[in-house]
Amino acid sequence: MAKFNYISFNGTAFGSYIERLPKIKKDELIKSGVLVGNNNIKNAFSSQTGTAYAEIPFFGNIGGKALNYDGKTDITAEKVMTSTQGVVVVGRSKAWIEDDFSVDITGGVDFMTNVANQVSTYWDEIDQLTLVSILEGIFKMTGTASAKFVENHTLDLTTGRSAMKMDATTLNIAIQKACGSNKNAFSLAIMHSSVATNLENLNLLDYMKYTDASGIQRDLTIGTLNGRTVIIDDSCTFDGTDKYTTYVLGKGSFYFEDIGVEVPYAMTRDEKTNGGQTTLYTRQRKCFAPFGISYTKTSQDSLSPTDEELAKGENWKLIGDDDANSETIDDKTIAIARIISKG
Repeated sequence: MAKFNYISFNGTAFGSYIERLPKIKKDELIKSGVLVGNNNIKNAFSSQTGTAYAEIPFFGNIGGKALNYDGKTDITAEKVMTSTQGVVVVGRSKAWIEDDFSVDITGGVDFMTNVANQVSTYWDEIDQLTLVSILEGIFKMTGTASAKFVENHTLDLTTGRSAMKMDATTLNIAIQKACGSNKNAFSLAIMHSSVATNLENLNLLDYMKYTDASGIQRDLTIGTLNGRTVIIDDSCTFDGTDKYTTYVLGKGSFYFEDIGVEVPYAMTRDEKTNGGQTTLYTRQRKCFAPFGISYTKTSQDSLSPTDEELAKGENWKLIGDDDANSETIDDKTIAIARIISKG
């Protein structure tokens, strides 16, 4: 058990220590290029306790057919799509209590290493829950172009006469259906352990390994499939009837900024309760914004959306969808897809 060392606790030093610790899942999201920074988001939320929702500029890609340059054909220009994207800050907090007596009879271990590792891993898992909730929400979108995105970016193997499991070709078919020739942008998948086990049994999934401080090599819940990183996460959708949802993400599919809070870590003492106890408080504010998709906050009760609110389709729409004053983004530029399969 790790002892909450109230006397020597320094919130700033503790936070700096945690930032240096590896966050395996988020590190893989960043390494694969799925999460990218966005200065417009950072600037919009530069006040730690200020704005919780903002609309940032969204600039589309240039395109159109090239004209014949023959000395007599007029050169005509096309407008570049310019719109706005709604983005929201997700705030989360948690606290843990430690009774003095339990530490006295079990003996304490190094506070900084043990507790910081657990806190870091905890927030890594929370961030992934947030990401999966957003993915659930955008695949419940309605509206003209938004519904088209959901259809085009979904490969459902459970419809028809024979429900199927994922196999060697499934991932490639799904990303081609979603983005056509842009399929090479996809770099990472998030799937349920049941789906991963099936792929492992087919010798399609290889797990990454690490060597701990004792020199023992262990499997991570990170693998590779067709050259793409795979994160195993049982928070991925499972509807209870043997249907599993795998999300496939590409480079730059999410903007991400750690907005920060005024006091991310703090510790307090209660000398009376249960003979004395210490509470460690933690807080964070982060922004995850899917590329090309706007958060509308249509159904949100407070300044920070819950995971349940993030998972609501009415809170998301494709940029420009059903907006006469804005061009709708081409859904093939959005490297986000899902596969619904048997376990």
